[in-house]
Amino acid sequence: MKKVIVIGCPGSGKSTVSRALQNKTGIPLYHLDMMSWNADKTTVEKSVFLERLSAVLEKDEWIIDGNYGSTMELRMAVCDTVIFLDYPLDVCLDGIKERRGKPRSDMPWIETEEDEELIEFIKSYNEQQKPKVLELLEKHSDKNFVILESREPADAFLNGENL
Repeated sequence: MKKVIVIGCPGSGKSTVSRALQNKTGIPLYHLDMMSWNADKTTVEKSVFLERLSAVLEKDEWIIDGNYGSTMELRMAVCDTVIFLDYPLDVCLDGIKERRGKPRSDMPWIETEEDEELIEFIKSYNEQQKPKVLELLEKHSDKNFVILESREPADAFLNGENL
């Protein structure tokens, strides 16, 4: 495990799992949201984002946290491990509520109010985004996949000796 992507519905805990994995393995961690967003909630130019991502992908080791469907296949093609947090809707919605108002290392601002657009994205994730993820997983079946369906197996995985 040298090049890992952590994907899943917003609110599932991708950043939390990624930080725990980084602490356990010492592999450098990169957050796609930090590559894409400015502190004023505007996005960087697509070319800047792709430049930042490409610089990370060239490294020997990395953990990359985030979905960003437009670059998921690119990341999946060069990673050796995919961790997919396939959690129920209520867990993801609770995750969004729990992080509100808290500083996070994976975002350049503190979210203080409910983001209705994000909530709608989460509610449609299983129908809209998950099939695309599963299709990519099937296409890249040569990768090491860890599919976690709740927080308990995630904790067990992160506490395992096989990392």
